[in-house]
Amino acid sequence: MTTDKDELDLERIHELLKTTYWSENIPLRIVEKAFANSFAFGLLHEGKQIGFGRFVTDYATFAYLADVFIEEPYRGRGYARLLIDTVLAHPDIRRLRRILLATADARGVYAPCGFGPLAKPQNFIKINRPDIYPRNGA
Repeated sequence: MTTDKDELDLERIHELLKTTYWSENIPLRIVEKAFANSFAFGLLHEGKQIGFGRFVTDYATFAYLADVFIEEPYRGRGYARLLIDTVLAHPDIRRLRRILLATADARGVYAPCGFGPLAKPQNFIKINRPDIYPRNGA
């Protein structure tokens, strides 16, 4: 595991993110900006980056966990759980009062790590712009 951004492959991160349901067609410039302004972490296996995620955080009370993925050939081997357990134990994260994330398909990965449904989902509201990234990735 590394939090050293110089050890992470930003172009590979972009290639994977632009094919996900949550970041479809995301332009590289947006990934670069998000990466620069987040607490990013990567999971390395034999020197190769196989996992990634990032926190949007104030480092005092709150973080939003985003863009978590494990490369396809490594899924189902416990790497996602290792990645989440490790980052939640990081000194800059473990003292935070609230950590949020959104997932459509990985609740089974996150639940054993302590994530659960919102106690009062009615208190949360959002702005959602699902078509903000152009189809050509510009």
